[in-house]
Amino acid sequence: MIRTVIVEDDAEAAELLAGYLEKYGRENGETFSVEKFGNAVPFIEGYRGGYDIVFMDIEMEDLDGMSAARLLRERDKSVTLVFVTNMAQFAIKGYEVDALDFIVKPVSYAAFAFKMKKAVARIKAKEEKTISVNLAGGGYAKLIVSRIRYVEIMKHRIVYHTEDGDLESNGTLKNVESALGAARFARCNSCYLVNLGFVDMVKEFVCYVGGDELQISQRKRKDFMKALNDYIGGGFDV
Repeated sequence: MIRTVIVEDDAEAAELLAGYLEKYGRENGETFSVEKFGNAVPFIEGYRGGYDIVFMDIEMEDLDGMSAARLLRERDKSVTLVFVTNMAQFAIKGYEVDALDFIVKPVSYAAFAFKMKKAVARIKAKEEKTISVNLAGGGYAKLIVSRIRYVEIMKHRIVYHTEDGDLESNGTLKNVESALGAARFARCNSCYLVNLGFVDMVKEFVCYVGGDELQISQRKRKDFMKALNDYIGGGFDV
């Protein structure tokens, strides 16, 4: 899932972009989550990260998009930033805040889709980190980290549950955790290391990943929920 946020004080323009995201997803086999902010101030003040793409209107009251983008970069240097503006001459300053591109209003779907292709390519390039795994039956496999749904330790074996199937290897969950990195993975109990990008829902002490139900231990729940909250950019109590 690609996590997007639209910072736009024109509700109609924000709805148009959200509709374009849905259409682009259908046409290109992508899934997007969409959040909307009608003012840049609460977006910046509450920013915790976790987004892949930020669509930022430049002309807004209270805090204009360029100023908001500078503050955003103090908090997050890697999120993909796309400006949306009525006045293209302002967008030339985008290089100052490492903006990927800009879209001129009124936004056509053709222009939007062209920019989205570029944005999605950048995101996927960031996500293509791989790890090499020694398989339990001999040999090895190279796994794309972003395609690992969760990792399980079962009967002294490590099981990688991926979008391409399951693979078994030897090792410890602690070593796997170190190899994968902490940015998008968190433990929900002593047996599971979960890719937070694949969490569909959490209900009490159960984490739903695709069709699988993973138990969350009492001891791990607070840390797991905090990691999930930080990953998706806040919005619920931990």
